[in-house]
Amino acid sequence: MLGYYILLGAIALVSWIVSNKLKSKFEEYSRIHLRNGMSGAEIAEKMLADNGIYDVKVISTPGRLTDHYNPVDKTVNLSEAVYNQRNAAAAAVAAHECGHAVQHATAYSMLQMRSRMVPIVNVASGMSQWLIIGGLILGAAAKVGFGFYIAILGLILMGVATAFSFITLPVEYDASNRALAWLKNKNMLSQQEYAGAEDALKWAARTYVVAAIGALASLLYWAFQVFGRRD
Repeated sequence: MLGYYILLGAIALVSWIVSNKLKSKFEEYSRIHLRNGMSGAEIAEKMLADNGIYDVKVISTPGRLTDHYNPVDKTVNLSEAVYNQRNAAAAAVAAHECGHAVQHATAYSMLQMRSRMVPIVNVASGMSQWLIIGGLILGAAAKVGFGFYIAILGLILMGVATAFSFITLPVEYDASNRALAWLKNKNMLSQQEYAGAEDALKWAARTYVVAAIGALASLLYWAFQVFGRRD
């Protein structure tokens, strides 16, 4: 039990460090203005066009770091800071989100798998832990009992959510690789601008790694609680 809380605390600390590092990196690279003078929206539209994608819209969305690609309505949603700004950080984010649009257009298998899991994960993430706790209260600690099977159901749902976190990793890394390859091949950025964009995307990807490790640690802890008590 103590070991788990130490691990959980360590993961939370690393997550905080990575998150703050990401914010500082984006602030740093937001000060590197693009020599081509293009905004994040213009970068996104050009990358889509260069990949032969004309049915995806680039739109502005409120908030900060709220950038995402929506495969349902085929929109690249860029936060206001990215949509309007003309710097290395905005270029990196805009190209990354278009990387997801390219994945969608080319039927990238990991993205398809991730998309199919979304409805299940939306339910699983909210219910899994409560099912496990409820199952334990109802009698998962006993040798037999209905509560144990409720807890198992919760573990299965949590396992799906954990798998989703790990499937997200190749999807995010691939989108960044596509973005960086396009930025480099099309000579969109200077050497300094490209280095900033590359570093920013690396730190963004690390947040997903930490999240996946945290999800796995939580799953293992609750699995121990259920099966350990059964033994």
